[in-house]
Amino acid sequence: MRRSRLILVVSLLVVFSVLTAAIKSGDIYFQIKKQLTIFSDVYKEIATLYVDELPPEALMKNGINSMLDALDPYTTFVDEGQQQQMEILSTGTYGGIGLDAGYRGERIVVIAPYDGYPASRAGIRPGDIILEIDGVSTVGMDPEEVQQLTIGDIGTSISLKIERRGIDQPIEFELERERIEVKNIAYSELIGENSDVGYIQLTRFGQNTAEELRDQLIKFREESGMNGLILDLRNNPGGLLNEAVHVVDKFIDPGELVVETRGRLRDQSNSYYTEEPPLFEDLPMVILLNSGSASASEVVAGALQDLDRAVILGETSFGKGLVQTIRPLSYNTSLRLTVSRYYTPSGRSIQSIDYTRDNGSADQLLPEGQRREFETRNGRKVYEGAGIEPDITIETPSASLLETTIQQKNLAFFFISDYISDHSVDQESEFPDNMYQLFVEYLQEEDFNFETSADRYIKELKKSEEHFSESDKARELLRELEELVNEQKKLSLAENREQLENALKLEWISGTRGGTEKIQESLPLDLVITESLSILSNQDRYKEVLSN
Repeated sequence: MRRSRLILVVSLLVVFSVLTAAIKSGDIYFQIKKQLTIFSDVYKEIATLYVDELPPEALMKNGINSMLDALDPYTTFVDEGQQQQMEILSTGTYGGIGLDAGYRGERIVVIAPYDGYPASRAGIRPGDIILEIDGVSTVGMDPEEVQQLTIGDIGTSISLKIERRGIDQPIEFELERERIEVKNIAYSELIGENSDVGYIQLTRFGQNTAEELRDQLIKFREESGMNGLILDLRNNPGGLLNEAVHVVDKFIDPGELVVETRGRLRDQSNSYYTEEPPLFEDLPMVILLNSGSASASEVVAGALQDLDRAVILGETSFGKGLVQTIRPLSYNTSLRLTVSRYYTPSGRSIQSIDYTRDNGSADQLLPEGQRREFETRNGRKVYEGAGIEPDITIETPSASLLETTIQQKNLAFFFISDYISDHSVDQESEFPDNMYQLFVEYLQEEDFNFETSADRYIKELKKSEEHFSESDKARELLRELEELVNEQKKLSLAENREQLENALKLEWISGTRGGTEKIQESLPLDLVITESLSILSNQDRYKEVLSN
């Protein structure tokens, strides 16, 4: 009798749970229907009766975007015109001619043709001004619009009219679009004193990233035996989660947890484990991060840090612990929707901002004392809520205001591009000894200037200058101050000579020998890479970092 009563109670509880869930489910669908009806009524009234005529499409888009603005910045509506760009991001391939475009003043120029693709093969050069694409003027366009015009079906033709320094008439190019593959690995090389440390610059986690990495690692092993590896994830914004898991696979035994996703629904909560025997189980590794390393990059770095498999070096990562999926919608639109958060093997979340309150303003970062503590496999302390913090912090030296302004305006690139066009320069040409002085003269010809805090202060003082009397000493002092600031700016060119010469040399190499050579020459100038080599050459220090 007691057993029958127990069975009855359990059955009733199960039925009650099912009914409760059904009621809750029904309630949310009723609320959705109710609110959609209200929204539809408001939309119709505004679109048909508002004092000014409003385009229905733009009105609806504003409504959708306002709704999404209350969520996280990664949940976005993708309209019909953006679908092609989404496909490029997800597949890493598209039909095009292979070039990057950017601004030069108000004109659109070629920043870099991709090696081996139609634009490069046809002789289009960095610095060429794009006048027309298929007869359409680029005046008033931004670089993204120009880029979009170059994309199309593989095998279709495209015409470009460009202007080149030193040639007094436009040059026309007729090109055929090819399959352009966005590289996952931007650069790879054996570096170090004995050329026995593999360096791989991974720029994204697109399709086949893990297999490309595998092939490169095997190639390194066959070439030198490889005694260490530097995996550079700086400025890698992430990509496909499964590729991140497969990357970790190459260095960790099968059956180890790499990452866990936790969402609102059961099918959005999953655990991902390593599956295959590792290529390099004990190879010393350093992972490079900075504030531009996000999402899948943080999954890889977080897993290898929690499992004490690699030393993390550089700066704290971005802190994007949210997972998105693409939901197809009507009329060839879609919704990029955040459905879960991910957690590293120790259980920590790397999400740095809580977007559930006050639209996720930056001041919602958790204070250090309130962040939960976790442990790596060896018992090292790690904390959640601020991205992946490096085991050894090396902050990139801040560029001076002068350097920043020159880089922002791309002046070194344009100067070298013009110099190469004006002189008989080929791959064997040596970097001129007087290039820095020529660059200074170029800046003077271009009336180059940059605004300091002192300039802004002088501007404020000048607003009151009309109140100075003719005999007022303040007017004279103001002129002297302005002259002093200008003299200090001239001195800053000399103070930053080494940095500017390095920038000019790298642009020279890029313009004469290509982007790959530019990366190769920049490695010895990178403090983070030189520190990585130092750690990998000292096994006692390497082991100490992973045990403390």
